[in-house]
Amino acid sequence: MPHFLAQSAEFFTTVLTLAGMGYFLAALLGALVFLSARRAPLPAFAPALSSPGVSILKSLKGLDPNMLDAFRSHCRQTYAGEYELLFGVSSPDDPAIAAVEQLKQEFPSHPIQLVACPLSLGANGKVSTLVQLIPHARYDYLLINDSDITVSPRYLERVMAHFASSPALYQGTTSVVPKAQQSGSGALAPSGISSSSVQPAQQIGLVTALYRGRAQTTLPSRLEALGIATDFQAGVLLSRMIEGGLHYGLGSTLAISRAALNRIGGLGPLVDHLADDYELGARVSKAGYRVALSAEVVETAIPAYCWRGFIDHQLRWARTVRDARPWGYAGLIFTHGLAWAILNLLASGLSPLSLWLFALSFFLRLSVAMTVGAQVLADHQVLPNLWLLPFRDLLALAIWAFGFAGNTVVWRGQRFELRNGKLKRVAG
Repeated sequence: MPHFLAQSAEFFTTVLTLAGMGYFLAALLGALVFLSARRAPLPAFAPALSSPGVSILKSLKGLDPNMLDAFRSHCRQTYAGEYELLFGVSSPDDPAIAAVEQLKQEFPSHPIQLVACPLSLGANGKVSTLVQLIPHARYDYLLINDSDITVSPRYLERVMAHFASSPALYQGTTSVVPKAQQSGSGALAPSGISSSSVQPAQQIGLVTALYRGRAQTTLPSRLEALGIATDFQAGVLLSRMIEGGLHYGLGSTLAISRAALNRIGGLGPLVDHLADDYELGARVSKAGYRVALSAEVVETAIPAYCWRGFIDHQLRWARTVRDARPWGYAGLIFTHGLAWAILNLLASGLSPLSLWLFALSFFLRLSVAMTVGAQVLADHQVLPNLWLLPFRDLLALAIWAFGFAGNTVVWRGQRFELRNGKLKRVAG
């Protein structure tokens, strides 16, 4: 029996190592397809139309690393159209308020609003705040991103360019939306555009963007940034290629037209969802709109995690994916090629075949890391952290397996049960 188990383990890990190498090749192809596509020139709005106005919405809770610098980057845009920044806080004692007030002093000519959003509309406090922010937004396009997101000066230009190919969604209005047109669901009909008058017809309804992580000095922080750059974003690019485009959103950037937001019923239905970014993009896609992936890459600040915080965050990600795409999550077994190659070394007793498979798997894994992390994302932290890949991938395999072990997640220090995408607070 022990001999049979050893042979089974060797066979099992060999097959999964080979499958993992196939995944690495497919991920490389997905990255190259994206690189080719983003070389195309950005579309431009018709000469008769100016660039549309944009309302940037940010839900705040506490201080994030380098948050004020992230805010400043949004005030240094070269965008030809008008734009405003709206910050929502649920508590008058939130320390983020001071950062917003300082931003207003530094950029007095920019329209910047700080809005009190005291109502708790559901378990997802971020979405609850955003629902209350929307009635204060002036423009026909809304852009939602996280409070720690840092962007380039051409961020708005590159993101909004995708809507230039969807003129039916844009009527050029920059006026304040009348109260009569506001909806309590977090949807808002802009002046001259109603949710019933615009047919999707494969118009772009939402634009999202890839992101890289800026790690702090702790090892868990560096591991998370490495995983984002070399694993998660590679999966996004592969799904884009296989599925003929994206059908979900990424929280780093969610630029949405009011027509699309109205058609899906606003943000109100998402107040109990954990993966609100994924769900928003999925609903826009199901409504018949296209979800575009911008050529722009933004940067998120990774906290200086301790090991407990890191594991909690990774498990929340894993169980969120499992809940949103259960078959896709199960299929992730084939994406851990390097980890299976390492386990195959142990299962085979360092056989010549296992050594060859490990070398080839490691080469392909490095190729994915450099192509996606360094070339697509321009993440300068990838190269000095490549030596961590074997350890990071083994840890990722363990977290993936443990993701099946329950439905509990920890978010902002609170425990929730996650079922059908929705959060339910767990007592105690």
